[in-house]
Amino acid sequence: MLWLALHFPALSLEVFTRGSASALPLAVVEKQGSRTWVNACNDPAHECGVRPGMAASAAQALADALVVRARDPAAEQAALAGLAAWAGRFTPSVSLQAPDGLLLEVGACLTLHRGLDTLRARVREGVDAMAYRATSACAPTALGAWLLAQAGEEAAVGADALETKLARLPVALLDLPPDTLESLDLIGAHTLGDCLKLPRAGLARRYGQGLLDQLDRALGRLPEPRAFFAPPPRFERRLELPAPVEHAEALLFVARRLLPELEGYLALRQAGVQALEYVCRHEGRPDTVLKLGFVKPVRAASRMLHLLRETLERTVLPAPVHAVRLRARRLQPLHGASQDLFQRGEEAGDGDLLLERLRVRLGRDAVFGVESVADHRPERAWRRCEAGARTKPAASARRPLWLLPRPVPCRNGDLVLKGAVERIESGWWDGRDATRDYYVAQDRAGARLWVYCERATGEWFVHGLFA
Repeated sequence: MLWLALHFPALSLEVFTRGSASALPLAVVEKQGSRTWVNACNDPAHECGVRPGMAASAAQALADALVVRARDPAAEQAALAGLAAWAGRFTPSVSLQAPDGLLLEVGACLTLHRGLDTLRARVREGVDAMAYRATSACAPTALGAWLLAQAGEEAAVGADALETKLARLPVALLDLPPDTLESLDLIGAHTLGDCLKLPRAGLARRYGQGLLDQLDRALGRLPEPRAFFAPPPRFERRLELPAPVEHAEALLFVARRLLPELEGYLALRQAGVQALEYVCRHEGRPDTVLKLGFVKPVRAASRMLHLLRETLERTVLPAPVHAVRLRARRLQPLHGASQDLFQRGEEAGDGDLLLERLRVRLGRDAVFGVESVADHRPERAWRRCEAGARTKPAASARRPLWLLPRPVPCRNGDLVLKGAVERIESGWWDGRDATRDYYVAQDRAGARLWVYCERATGEWFVHGLFA
């Protein structure tokens, strides 16, 4: 087995900052008892002298414009679940390492991703696109990879070098009680290597079997069963904005953070979506709900972003937005499609993308398809259908595609009739009788017309035009 560990050291901060490119100083504070201290801060706050661990009051004194947010563990776990869903695009074997990490078993999918280096590069690119900061490491054991990632050792370690690499790591990375860590420090056991040199029986007697078990799991001497992430039946992600957004176009920045998570989630579920809701939350006013509809189920984030951009460009917000929620409720099976030799797989959807953009620009009711109906009367032989839907061809290829809204009277003497007659006697059952003889005709200007003679009256009418 080969495990890829991802550690997100600034997750408590990024749940607030990744929704905006604002340069305002921001600090996340945490309260324990009567003390409120800074858990994390962004770069502008750091430049003002704010540091993790200092009192919140001292941080506010250093930076007048400091934005202070209380730590939100629920939002952090939701973000971690979103990252796990996103990681499903690389491997279905994703395990949560609470509170700020993921473990991916990638040994079985290296060929699919063309090697470990390519896979790690793709993971890094995706993490950066979602505005997270992560350290990663690979090792044959899950705990070994996790300890290396926590230490910032961005390396891929094989089984033969695992013990040597882990021996240099501080013992504080293990999940041990504070008093145990303090006692180990007092006896000079500062690293994992120091602990491995001590007698096992004495370590177990003094600190419990848990310390030895963690060391053995990290080195692969003990198995480490892990529960893998199971995606929820529906996708819903919420993102708080550091500052209110007044213009709809600016919300496209937020979508670039959320849509990759949805794409990974859909890959893990082997599904696609045909409808999305992009919900903009306002203070004291009803939400603005932007609904996106696709001709066919889609999975690619780039495709969703195209349509959302068109929608946002035509949206006027009634009030500033302070949070955004992305919802995908109805999933449809969508298996991966093979690309051709020249990698043109995505070009097949260009026609569908055009239909979707026209719907946004002209309105859904203005864009539709036409399908044939089993009726001999031309004006009743078709009906509207969903744009892009597969339809049966018309019964007669001799009929024109363009019918006039109403037949126009004409004179037979101005026309040259061509071809055989098509006789219609239909509609007696619904009170709209049609007894007509249809011809292909040519007028004096050379235009090809579709005309008919009303047999009951002998009058002639133009009913359609040929291209």
